[in-house]
Amino acid sequence: MKPLGSCSSELYRLTRRLLSVPAVLLRRDVVKDAELLVLRHENTVLRRQITGQVRYEPADRLWFAALSSLLPRRRWHAIFPVQPATILAWHRTFIAWKWDYSARRRPIGRPPTHAAITKLVLRLAHDNPRWGHRRIHGELTRLGHRIAASTVWKILNSSGIHPAPRRTGPTWKQFLASQAHGIIAADFFHIDTVLGKRLYALVFLEHGTRRPHIAGVTQHPTQEWTTQQARNLTAQFGTHSFRFLLPDRDGNNSSTFD
Repeated sequence: MKPLGSCSSELYRLTRRLLSVPAVLLRRDVVKDAELLVLRHENTVLRRQITGQVRYEPADRLWFAALSSLLPRRRWHAIFPVQPATILAWHRTFIAWKWDYSARRRPIGRPPTHAAITKLVLRLAHDNPRWGHRRIHGELTRLGHRIAASTVWKILNSSGIHPAPRRTGPTWKQFLASQAHGIIAADFFHIDTVLGKRLYALVFLEHGTRRPHIAGVTQHPTQEWTTQQARNLTAQFGTHSFRFLLPDRDGNNSSTFD
């Protein structure tokens, strides 16, 4: 029995002799055929080393589908790295793209905002920190830029800028919290007696302590009576005074009462 190396050597010499047949007998270009054989064998070697699924890019699919028209269909399974049905599916896809009129379609949704507009919106917001998104939208409209107010809102919000900043002073909640001990509220309450008469009670409420003060009760509250009750309550407070009075909308709360 001949050793393996000797068999390989004889097989190699035989292969070389077969490949050296004159081109007249083969009726082909020997050099080109040799290159194709090298590429095919290299492809076979690479396929053996691939363990996972091969993914082809759109350009690869287009190239394979285009080359399929130059080759007999019965040879596709031996030449292409995919099934013939896959080649046909790629071909149908590329042909369908020609008739879907995607080039004529208008883009869906709002067009993207130009970078210069975005930069201008942010500049106006930084230079004018008390401007909200609607004020900025108005300035852009005066400058001739057609942009929606909601787009300005999105630009500011995505950049970490509050779209509707506080324009003047603290909020009402912040004011009440900071001045709680200097605020007192006044309001009238009424009750109907069993005799059918209605009585009115003037009540003051300290905002900081929630302490109520019933200043007086009367059947006919007038501006003079209301003012006098407020004076009496002020005298009871002594040195402690309130800076702000929050009255109700009753007509008895006149300017004298304030």
